[in-house]
Amino acid sequence: MLPPFIIEQIRKREEEERVRYEQPALELPVPRPSAPRPDAPQEDDPHRGFVILDL
Repeated sequence: MLPPFIIEQIRKREEEERVRYEQPALELPVPRPSAPRPDAPQEDDPHRGFVILDL
């Protein structure tokens, strides 16, 4: 068995390494997906088109 001071040194090194490589996390407020609306069309509109913008 290892002496207690060696075990403590190993724990300190592991903790420092974990803190160094751990990246901060930020939770984004993402809206939850809801059920599709009953009045929404199930298929694409056949008159749907596209627009070309020339900048």
